[in-house]
Amino acid sequence: MLEISGISKTFNPGTVNARLALDRVSLSVREGDFITIIGANGAGKSTLLNAISGDFITDEGKIVLDGDDVTLAPPHMRARRIGRLYQDPMRGTAPGMSIEENLTLAAGYGGWLSHITAADRKRFREKLALLDMGLEDRMSQPVGLLSGGQRQALTLMMATINPPKLLLLDEHTAALDPGAADKVLSLTESIVREQRLTCLMVTHNMQSALDLGNRTIMMNQGRIIFDEEGSARAGLTVGDLLDRFRQDAGKNLDNDRMLLSEEQGGGRHAHA
Repeated sequence: MLEISGISKTFNPGTVNARLALDRVSLSVREGDFITIIGANGAGKSTLLNAISGDFITDEGKIVLDGDDVTLAPPHMRARRIGRLYQDPMRGTAPGMSIEENLTLAAGYGGWLSHITAADRKRFREKLALLDMGLEDRMSQPVGLLSGGQRQALTLMMATINPPKLLLLDEHTAALDPGAADKVLSLTESIVREQRLTCLMVTHNMQSALDLGNRTIMMNQGRIIFDEEGSARAGLTVGDLLDRFRQDAGKNLDNDRMLLSEEQGGGRHAHA
């Protein structure tokens, strides 16, 4: 479904600020995979998602999405098949437009309310009701007035209202308070499962990385150093992940957010 073959990316090449962000990364993603991605700051997690969505052209390697070579394709071409959420709840929606107008845009009607039918509005209300945030009764309200959790939940709904071939989640609950994060993460799990989406989710919460999805990869210094699934993954603990990082990276994991989430217990739907 997604085949990444030997991609590399160096930012600011030839300068004192040169940084190798991706180092010959290869990854094979099957249709229906829900892969969680962990690693320290600067490991290349977000850069990998950026490469897939076309935010930049890689220096080498190939990216094939659903059988098509998209290595040189611009972002807007890839966006037809890729849904994405970012850490910042302010991204992904138009704050000056109403909830209904945002959903109309996401559904592919160009933002023109005259193009949607009573059946469309009914579908919007039903989907909003699933969020359990009361948004179905506020469809005419500007999105800019919503809380971060409400806005991120709406963004998730917009990204999946027409099920994408691939869903990319870049620490999409990290900026939310724990309660909102828990709700959005539960919603994410439900949508991915019910729509049978193929999903890559970057998270700093190692327990969530083990609890969610069917496969976990760990990155360090632009490389994938760990890729586990099935029964081998099912028996892993957060301590095992820390040991594996130490073994492969030759040092202790020093990401404060990741270690804090581990110390706090990081339950199944903990702040991710």
